[in-house]
Amino acid sequence: MKRALITGITGQDGSYLAELLLDKGYEVFGLVRRSSTPNFWRIEHIQNKIKLIYADMTDPHSLVYALKESHPHEVYNLAAQSFVQTSFTQPRFTAEVTALGVLNLLEAIRRVDPKIKFYQASSSEMFGKVREIPQNEDTLFHPRSPYGVSKVFGHYIAVNYRESYNMFTCSGILFNHESPRRGEEFVTRKITKSVAKIKYGLQDKLSLGNLNAKRDWGHAKDYVEAMWLMLQQDKPDNYVVATGETRSVREFVEIAFKEAGIDIKWQGEGLEEKGIDSATGKEIVVVDPKYFRPAEVGYLIGDFSKARTELKWKPKTTFKELVSSMVKEDIKKIKESQKISSK
Repeated sequence: MKRALITGITGQDGSYLAELLLDKGYEVFGLVRRSSTPNFWRIEHIQNKIKLIYADMTDPHSLVYALKESHPHEVYNLAAQSFVQTSFTQPRFTAEVTALGVLNLLEAIRRVDPKIKFYQASSSEMFGKVREIPQNEDTLFHPRSPYGVSKVFGHYIAVNYRESYNMFTCSGILFNHESPRRGEEFVTRKITKSVAKIKYGLQDKLSLGNLNAKRDWGHAKDYVEAMWLMLQQDKPDNYVVATGETRSVREFVEIAFKEAGIDIKWQGEGLEEKGIDSATGKEIVVVDPKYFRPAEVGYLIGDFSKARTELKWKPKTTFKELVSSMVKEDIKKIKESQKISSK
């Protein structure tokens, strides 16, 4: 039986990856930090099938302990301070976890068992001020946030350990990927939860930043399969994981409201732009400058040709299916919490 250790197992990607590995017959271990308020809701349904180990990415000794406890064949590093906006207000903490945490884990693997296969969760945020469109594995990085900078360090330190110590380290350069398990601090989940609340009169307006920001959005469940496939190859390498399509925040909002039965129309321009419910005439979407990033990334769209050719991977979920699934789940949660009839 193969054994895998997942850092960040309580997150969106970690929970989907744990499900995938369990289905493939793995013994799954998850690294979690001690917290006064445990956040296990994403893995509650599989918690009796996995083994949790308490450790911290900023504590090298605890990582060595986790590796000795789990004896993994594969390690998937999904742990990070992953909210871009927070990285501007907590840059040092972001660097300690998202950058140096990777180094701590790689060094622990090198000392405990350098034959362990390692996956590093890299990010399209590394491209930042993009140098070419679309972006591939050879596109130069120009990160535009402390989070993006930290991810570049994590990416290259994984490459460095591959080249310096002949370790099997892979980096998946994942473009934006969402799901109903996405954290509420991320714009996509903020949108879908707000749409559900507005539908049932529990919220008046949705406040957003740059409606014209564009991303290459896929489903997290599809993307964790690519992670696993990387570690099944004969040789380690880096791969872009994306859909090859780009959509704006505005499009996400429109599809989300439409799924909830609300037709939205736009009025005004720039900071004065508003989204109006065409049926009631009410203002339900407003632009708020506080949600704009200090430095916005460019036109992010991934070229996943290498993953398609070498990993035989491709996305399975369309953009509309992704948004619809998130709205449906948030509507379901609102109904359950408010005891609203489905009739």
